[in-house]
Amino acid sequence: MTLSKSSPSRGKTSPEVFGFYDQDTGGIQYLVADPETRKSALIDGILAFDPERATTSSDGIDAILMFAESEGWEIDWILDTHPHADHLMASSYLKDRLRVPNAIGAKVKEIAALWRDYYNMPDAFDPETCFDYLFEDGDTFKIGNLPVRVMLSPGHTLGSITYIVGDDAAFVHDTFMHTDVGTSRADFPGGTADQLYESLQEILKLPDETRLFIGHDYGTDYRTIPSWESSVAEQRKHNVHIGGGVRKSDYVEMRKERDETLALPDRMLHVIQMNLRAGQLPPAENDGNHYLKIPINRF
Repeated sequence: MTLSKSSPSRGKTSPEVFGFYDQDTGGIQYLVADPETRKSALIDGILAFDPERATTSSDGIDAILMFAESEGWEIDWILDTHPHADHLMASSYLKDRLRVPNAIGAKVKEIAALWRDYYNMPDAFDPETCFDYLFEDGDTFKIGNLPVRVMLSPGHTLGSITYIVGDDAAFVHDTFMHTDVGTSRADFPGGTADQLYESLQEILKLPDETRLFIGHDYGTDYRTIPSWESSVAEQRKHNVHIGGGVRKSDYVEMRKERDETLALPDRMLHVIQMNLRAGQLPPAENDGNHYLKIPINRF
């Protein structure tokens, strides 16, 4: 885990943002704070998961909690943008530790229905019992005194959401990637390149100076240092997949061709069944241990 330099607040209605990079998954976790009230939220927290040994660890997320405590940031919200396919969500762990509400997009219920079929687990996954809030498109709440607006951003999944915090920060998860990488894949169950294109365009309607914080970065052949902040103006002009006004038909063709070359994330079939429970392990069996179910030849 690497702490980014703070992305400083630009004024009373602008959050201070800290990014924490997870080396194993390329995921970025965000601490989003209101400097006036010292209230904050954690977005897309990660529990370490080793798929080879099927073991979990909270060391990384615990270090973020220690950082927040040492700096005097009081965490009031645990937020996720979607049920992640490449890392284990820390939502349930954080809720138990902090005793504050957790939230995700309301369409997680539809995502759960898809995956019940893939796992042949018709009675599994009840997001309404695992999350305190299921946000709809357009819902609002506050981090301290900072207003937050929820924007539905489907494509990578059918239920992905963007959090627009204050007047100059948006947490855009698996839509945009860094400008030199392009955009996220759209071939997971429920995802479509058509919807992803439309979501990208909606994000680009935000003011040019809006800071965009992405969900993942893996670097490139010529850039080895992770990078996860850009702006609407930079993405509109320089994004290698969509910058400069790429037509929808061209983007969709490119995205589909590219996605066909991508392997599944090595944690995907393990963690989805936990993430649809807010990162909880499956219920313990009669020997006191927890077991995962992996579909064979379904993908």
